[in-house]
Amino acid sequence: MDRQLPADSWPVLHDLARWLATWLFRPAFRLRLYNAANVPASGPVVLVANHSSLLDGPLLLGIPRRRSVFLIKVEMFTGVRGWFLHRIGQLAVRRDVPDRAPLLAAQALLRAGGLVAVFPEGTRGDGDSASARGGAAWLARSTGAVVVPVACRGTRRPEDAGRRFRPRVDILVGEPFQVSTERGRAGLATATEQVRSALADLVAEVDELRGIVK
Repeated sequence: MDRQLPADSWPVLHDLARWLATWLFRPAFRLRLYNAANVPASGPVVLVANHSSLLDGPLLLGIPRRRSVFLIKVEMFTGVRGWFLHRIGQLAVRRDVPDRAPLLAAQALLRAGGLVAVFPEGTRGDGDSASARGGAAWLARSTGAVVVPVACRGTRRPEDAGRRFRPRVDILVGEPFQVSTERGRAGLATATEQVRSALADLVAEVDELRGIVK
């Protein structure tokens, strides 16, 4: 049994989904991936990414060259899609109520040396990481996992734009780092800000690559 995936997942199906995520979107997007090797090949990793489109998760599933478990809002776990997400080892999380079960499950996977991916903003938005929730920082602090920020731009269609043909999508993987181990709520707040700041800086770097001036 693979201890880096939930016990009731199907590793073969997970690997198939990861392979599909690597190749499925290439005909639809002009995908540019930078520094993918920054994701450690082994050991506990909390991957944190900005979030502006439903496509972000499927795209990012194909980035690490290893199995990965995403924390995904529980509303996505319905019907055939929900069955599929469950069987490839993704974890459902409730955003607006205290929900420790998926965090504890993710913590166990990290302690087994796995990779867990989190969207710290908690919901889709502009994807600029102006805010962050504390789950990713808590996971990294409680397991000793390194944090790897990933910035993705181009999946969200601008509000004033029509249908786009093969839009450019840029994905930049940042350098791994350790969060603050200061104890208590203040320490968690410091670590959360570290995560948010690193991700926001990476998003700004991607925007600069894309020639976007703000």
